[in-house]
Amino acid sequence: MTEIKESSTIQENKQTAFKECPVTYVMNKIGGHWKPIILYHLLSGSKRYSELRKSIPAITEKMLIQHLKQLEADNLVARKAKPVVPPYVTYSLTTSGLALKPVLYTMAVWAIEESGKNASIFYKSLDDFPG
Repeated sequence: MTEIKESSTIQENKQTAFKECPVTYVMNKIGGHWKPIILYHLLSGSKRYSELRKSIPAITEKMLIQHLKQLEADNLVARKAKPVVPPYVTYSLTTSGLALKPVLYTMAVWAIEESGKNASIFYKSLDDFPG
């Protein structure tokens, strides 16, 4: 990966934003399209890579691997590999990852309430929320 220039204006602006706005910190950890979806699927318990891949069919392998590595680096997801052939790797939420459950639940509540305004958008209910 490319090395980050620590003294750049962008990096200084990011540090200022982190200090002044806690939402910036959260968005840095779980922002983007795929990270919240991965976390949502791991709320129901640990899953193997192939199970995650099947539960999120629209994600590419590259994106899933990349985001799992980022979530692991941010201590939100734990990767456990057993030294067998073929490799047996499972992913689960860490304590910090599990602490995001209320955040993800609130996002789901908002989505369902918003979808009530346009019934053709959404079809799930909170009964489907994992965990």
